[in-house]
Amino acid sequence: MTALTADPPSPRLRGVRPAARARRPLRLPILAAVLLLAALALSLALGAKPLSPGAVWQGLTDPAAPSYDVVHGMRLPRTLLGLLAGAALGLAGGVMRALTRNPLADPGLLGVNAGASAAVVTASALLGLSGFGEAVWFAFAGAAVVAVLVHAVGGGRTATPTRLVLAGTAVNAALYSYVSAVELLDTDALDRMRFWTVGSLASARLGTVAAMAPFVLVGLVLALVLARPLGALALGEDSARALGSRLPATRVGATVAITLLCGAATAACGPLVFVGLLTPHLVARLSGPDPRRSLPYCAVFGPVLLLGADVLGRLVARPGELQVGVVTAVAGGALLLVLVSRRGDAA
Repeated sequence: MTALTADPPSPRLRGVRPAARARRPLRLPILAAVLLLAALALSLALGAKPLSPGAVWQGLTDPAAPSYDVVHGMRLPRTLLGLLAGAALGLAGGVMRALTRNPLADPGLLGVNAGASAAVVTASALLGLSGFGEAVWFAFAGAAVVAVLVHAVGGGRTATPTRLVLAGTAVNAALYSYVSAVELLDTDALDRMRFWTVGSLASARLGTVAAMAPFVLVGLVLALVLARPLGALALGEDSARALGSRLPATRVGATVAITLLCGAATAACGPLVFVGLLTPHLVARLSGPDPRRSLPYCAVFGPVLLLGADVLGRLVARPGELQVGVVTAVAGGALLLVLVSRRGDAA
């Protein structure tokens, strides 16, 4: 009678004690939590006037404290807005990457943010809209229309990563030229939108955060619910069908999630580019490409990157500041150059 033997351990796990193997899955959640808390703390403490941890705590808890107006009036809304917008853009990038199976899929790169921006600027010029509650519906409409347009121009069901990026780049260029033309022809719109167009957290208000939160939460829940069917889709359409996934429903749900997340973030902060590209690449290297693992981390590392860029913009140009959209554009552009110069990623 043949004796049953256990499978040999994986080469990567040979020599690793069982206790160490058990601890390994906890490292990434702990790292994500520590980085997020550090980003939140730095966003509250650093700026044109640095605050000590004690002053930050007093500003959060004591209305009579000297730092209360700075913390509650400026930095807390800015930090909360960065938290929501970073989670929205990071998660939207992860969903778009899984849906298109394209490592260069980014809401900014594929024109979704540009569509939201063009719709908001048009509404501002024609109707005088400026608040989040008034602009968000136009942002949703613009993001949805451009998402469908880029997918259709890129080839529809036969779209390839290269064709999608080319279509998104063309739509981006056309829409941002339109945005610039509208602002130059309408000086009132230019005054209202000049910081918004660059991408900024500086004008954050608690009312904007409260109005934005429901849209982001709905998009976040929808994206996480779709993690399993998106993981099946990553294996190919035939494999996804064999596993029981409903591809049309998955595509529609993912498009709705991307529209909610990008539309809300763009209406509140302006077109912040490359956050949706940087975050999924970082997460994929840490957690692997499976959307069931990567999407929750995209919602955590997105705010870390956005708040980190916002803090960096405050520090490098004291006593003024660089808008966060400028910082993310520089960092994201550098990453994109690295990616396209590497043979594997370019292919």
